[in-house]
Amino acid sequence: MKQFFSDFSKLIKFRLTFLVVFSASVTFLIGSKIQIDRGISPGINWTNWLILIVGGFLVTAAANCFNEIIEKDLDKLMDRTKDRPMPAGTMTTGQGLVLGLIMGIAGTWLLGKLNLETGLISVFSILLYAFAYTPLKQKSPIAVFVGAIPGALPPLIGYIAAIGGQSEIGYVPVDYLIAIILFSIQFVWQFPHFWAIAWVLDDDYKKAGFRLLPTKKRDKVSAVMTFISTLILIPVSLLPTFFGFGGYYIAAVSIIAGLLFSYYAYQLMVKMDLPSAKKVMFCSFFYIPLVQVVLLFDLIV
Repeated sequence: MKQFFSDFSKLIKFRLTFLVVFSASVTFLIGSKIQIDRGISPGINWTNWLILIVGGFLVTAAANCFNEIIEKDLDKLMDRTKDRPMPAGTMTTGQGLVLGLIMGIAGTWLLGKLNLETGLISVFSILLYAFAYTPLKQKSPIAVFVGAIPGALPPLIGYIAAIGGQSEIGYVPVDYLIAIILFSIQFVWQFPHFWAIAWVLDDDYKKAGFRLLPTKKRDKVSAVMTFISTLILIPVSLLPTFFGFGGYYIAAVSIIAGLLFSYYAYQLMVKMDLPSAKKVMFCSFFYIPLVQVVLLFDLIV
């Protein structure tokens, strides 16, 4: 049983799945608070919040499972992935496929219970991540752009899950605007996030033929593009304040966190070394949860 849980955790990439679910759950609360402030909803629907968490967990786990099935032979070549259950031989491809299908169907059904849009977006996310982004990783750096789309869908899913089932008057233009802004922040964030990871793991990725850096190698252009992406993130993260659903707290945190992120990316551009890339990578891990939690805090206070 201990081995099964260990294998299952690696199969679904538990830490990544947790971050995805966290993002969706926080933006659900953001959407709920906005609905409450408009007088559309009397309060947070905690049952729907729990459904979102379980359904989102299952859908994300399924997408990661399909990803590992497709990359089973490639995972054997890389140090960081060779102990995953399928390349390690502790789980068969058939078992992984059954688990993935069960989780995908169950998760989509749960999210579909919240509203149709949430269910449809979750299916789109699985298909794009597993069957577009995954095979593209060996073909072109454009894979990062493609992967950033399903990677940015959790806040969109969380927000739509909150408003779709509570509003009697349906969506209004501001709902679309807020959903797009939440998506955009996470979308832009993924470029320095992806590229920093690709820089750190470049030697390992090359063993499997993955091409995730902008120019396919650790060079000045890749470092410059990483730095530019962190600069773009600063004005994008200020959009909630600009459009009036975020306040001064989120603006201040977005500026400070964005400048720190950009500083580390600038150091990478200047030094072109692994320690600098690791600092960018670790900063990216904290950026999105921090910004989303502070935005929620801003709405509450």
